[in-house]
Amino acid sequence: MRQLDEYMHDHPVTPRTRDEKDAVVNRLKRIEGQVRGIQKMVEEDRYCVDILVQISAINAALKKVGFSVAERHTKHCVSDAVQTGKGHEAIDELMEVLKQFSK
Repeated sequence: MRQLDEYMHDHPVTPRTRDEKDAVVNRLKRIEGQVRGIQKMVEEDRYCVDILVQISAINAALKKVGFSVAERHTKHCVSDAVQTGKGHEAIDELMEVLKQFSK
């Protein structure tokens, strides 16, 4: 996989707004709480199916956060890369990540 220069990986083209950061962080904190809830369920020997349902909910929540981040990346970073002549590299990179994401 060809990668864009290191600067693009370390610094978003358009920095996230405070609201964007807060929204993602809040979602991740909720997911963190769900994970702790599953840990407690295991410690309490709760029914396996109930645990599996919660794991499924966490997976769905993580995918939702991931797609949100991917959407922002596409609209800002990939769009900028296309405009500056680095579109093929940015699209290749995004596609590789989406392949991993969809496993």
